[in-house]
Amino acid sequence: MDNLGVLPAGSLGVGLANTDAELQAVQSLRYQVFYEEMGATPTAEMALRGQDFDVFDPVADHLLVLDYDLDPPHGRVVGCYRMLRREPMERIGRFYSASEYDITPVLDFSGNIMELGRSCVAPTHRNRATMQMLWRGLAAYVRRHDVSLLFGCASLYGTDPSVLAPQLSYLYHRHLAPGALRVRALPELYQPMDLLPPEAIDTRGVVVSLPPLIKGYLNVGGFFGDGAVIDRQFNTTDVFVIVALDRLEEKYRRHFF
Repeated sequence: MDNLGVLPAGSLGVGLANTDAELQAVQSLRYQVFYEEMGATPTAEMALRGQDFDVFDPVADHLLVLDYDLDPPHGRVVGCYRMLRREPMERIGRFYSASEYDITPVLDFSGNIMELGRSCVAPTHRNRATMQMLWRGLAAYVRRHDVSLLFGCASLYGTDPSVLAPQLSYLYHRHLAPGALRVRALPELYQPMDLLPPEAIDTRGVVVSLPPLIKGYLNVGGFFGDGAVIDRQFNTTDVFVIVALDRLEEKYRRHFF
């Protein structure tokens, strides 16, 4: 594993997968979380292998968190993130999120861009320490490749927008991306997010209910695109997140780096 220059913290270490065995461990963790726990629908081959995989995996980099107290001395993968920059993406010609959103505003961005996706953490390690290691690894990778813009699909559990109305409305009214970066869901998939008026939103309650990953994006000054997309395969409702690192206020920059 390439540790990106990030020192271990307690029993946890973070770095990039650089062997086939490490990539397969990442894919097995994703299957455990997305399919066995969250009820996503696997293909027959995925079910046979017990792994989540697609055409983007071979060209992406995979950030992983290892717990060295488990399965020593090599450790066990307990968290992961998939990262795809523009140059590797050109080998297959598209980003994952383009299947749900018109990402032209992102593609037109002049700096280095990177798509984030397939983030998950093992049930036993959903705590502050693991999330901090993921963010430390992500920050180190961003520095290494001089990335200016992060983007991708983030998910809310469930496929009924009316149930998720408080969360969707909060993201729309309080954290909608500025016009130049405002990605919009594809017309045939578009689900409105402004389901409640601003005055009807219980901000404190909504923030508590948001998934940790979306809270993390908000904590570093993230914005969200216009329109949600129902992903029935993964049993989620997706939103589009953008973090413009070159435009971060100092308080957000300190938090991220």
